[in-house]
Amino acid sequence: MRSLIVTAALTLAATASAQSLSAATSLFEQGKWQEAANAAAALNSSEGFALAAEATTAGSALVPDNQKKALFEKAQGYAKQAIAKDKNNAEAYFEMARAQGRLAQFSGILQSLGLAGEMKKNLDTAIKLDPKLPGAYVALGLWNANLVSKGFIAVQASGANKNQIIPNFEKAISLEPDVAIHRIEYANALILQGRKAEAATQLQKAVSIPANTFWEKRDLEAAKATLAKLK
Repeated sequence: MRSLIVTAALTLAATASAQSLSAATSLFEQGKWQEAANAAAALNSSEGFALAAEATTAGSALVPDNQKKALFEKAQGYAKQAIAKDKNNAEAYFEMARAQGRLAQFSGILQSLGLAGEMKKNLDTAIKLDPKLPGAYVALGLWNANLVSKGFIAVQASGANKNQIIPNFEKAISLEPDVAIHRIEYANALILQGRKAEAATQLQKAVSIPANTFWEKRDLEAAKATLAKLK
């Protein structure tokens, strides 16, 4: 009887946690990133901290530039907690890499190259743990594209490879062909290479994909604006 009670209690706890994570996800999809991050972190689980990291990094797009760096550092903190809770959570390593990549954009050259190295390690770990994690391939494609665009010194220091740009984006799109942000980021990488016609093709496909969440709608507007500049 005791084992049945314990099993029932654990099942109820797991169900409650899943429902709470779902509620936090819903807040995030509505654009309520701060509430989402707080609710997700309060779960004190690897999945919750990973979501908190994602929401915090996403929220940086909505604050002034002088507030962004603090949010990227906070997102890294959440990701570290997610990894501490579960060292096999691929999403946690991906969110760490994403926050590091964004932080690198607001750092000096030496710090940004250091962050690039850490980002690559975390992306490689994420993909090793989950070879079907589309976002990690997108991030890896962008990692190579951004560093290649910075020139010889950045390439030599990081090991970035222009031949690894397109294959990573194509992999992500093969896994999730109907997710617009993959094609939008692909277009951004192509623009860095001066391949504007190919970028326009990806953006045209992106804007044809329905946008449902707050973030997808923002991505759609950004894609339309970029596409208009390329025409």
